[in-house]
Amino acid sequence: MTQSLDWRRIAVAAYVPTLLVSTGHGAVLPLVALTARDMGASLEVAAFLVALFGFGQLIGDIPAGMIASRFGEKRALVGAALLEAAALLLCWQASEVWMLGIGVFAAGLAGAVIGLARQAYLTEVVPAHQRARALSTLGGVYRIGQFLGPMIGALVVATVNLSAAYAAAAAFSVVAAALTAALPDVQGRQPRGTVRGPGMVTIVRSRWKALATLGMGGMVIQLGRAARLSVLPLWAEAVGLSPETTALIFALAALADMSMFYPSGWIMDRFGRFYSAVPTLLVLGIGFATLPLTRGALTVTLVAILLGVANGFSAGIVMTLGSDSAPVNARAKFLGAWRLLTDAGNAGGPLLVSAIVALAPLWSASVAIGAVCWLGAAWFTRWLPRRPGAVRMFLDDETGPGTLK
Repeated sequence: MTQSLDWRRIAVAAYVPTLLVSTGHGAVLPLVALTARDMGASLEVAAFLVALFGFGQLIGDIPAGMIASRFGEKRALVGAALLEAAALLLCWQASEVWMLGIGVFAAGLAGAVIGLARQAYLTEVVPAHQRARALSTLGGVYRIGQFLGPMIGALVVATVNLSAAYAAAAAFSVVAAALTAALPDVQGRQPRGTVRGPGMVTIVRSRWKALATLGMGGMVIQLGRAARLSVLPLWAEAVGLSPETTALIFALAALADMSMFYPSGWIMDRFGRFYSAVPTLLVLGIGFATLPLTRGALTVTLVAILLGVANGFSAGIVMTLGSDSAPVNARAKFLGAWRLLTDAGNAGGPLLVSAIVALAPLWSASVAIGAVCWLGAAWFTRWLPRRPGAVRMFLDDETGPGTLK
């Protein structure tokens, strides 16, 4: 792996396709519930359809690692982007709720492969001392796509119709697949299929300490991120803010979020992963704990921006810790297990909020999530070293990520 990195090549190979795919996600995911309602679905069914995308990603994490390991990142990415395009076209043409559900779930499965393969690719080609910057930039590019997507989706809906947004998103996925297919394979690696490599059980058994410590901390970060998207709009509604005002608040928070991804990566590479993970969870906790004290648009906006800064400052940290822990000869498979664990936090955040709100006031859910974030900060304080560079805990040797037999 060369130490002289061509960032322009990395941008074309990893960041531009990610921007395209994430823009497509941002364009259609806010419309799934509306599409379902237009088809006659109840509120409960519409909410379930929205959750199918994340559920598809969760189910797809382990198979994604196996697919990327078997066929290589490039072919996995091209195939997944085409599958996603087909799934979005199914959503476009869906006339029944069940057809829309299948399309959304399949898009989630494809998204799992795309996310994992892109992470594995950057882990392969980027030197360890620049890894955090590369992966935080990947996270930042995804955030930019999520910011641009809803605006493009709104434009398509306004000029054509609701279902046309899915066709537009499918076109983004096709362009991403074509761009990836035109790129050369990673240089200097063994052809896929020539070495079977360790099995998933062997990988998990060898890296169980990293999964149980760093992985659990990553799951808390994901939980806080996801809970933010549930608690904030509910609280805005509770204090009487209009949907338009809430949307503007989210846009301002997203701008704050996007501004932080490169400083996060630079700090992780220069000073250590600890100095991104722990401040992120501390500030998320402060944001959740102070949200119940807000009473109007100004104070809600200030807390939303604080949460956005914390979220942006964590860009790439979960992927970076996973890449640091991955064995050289089984990266993709390990990352499948890693993402399954950490993505459980993505699913668990809204579920935890829902469970608390069913039994107690909304403010208690916000405070409880804040407490969980602070516990996560304490957990990382126990397990994350303060030194610069990649985390080498629990690995086969202290000089590199090691290999598994």
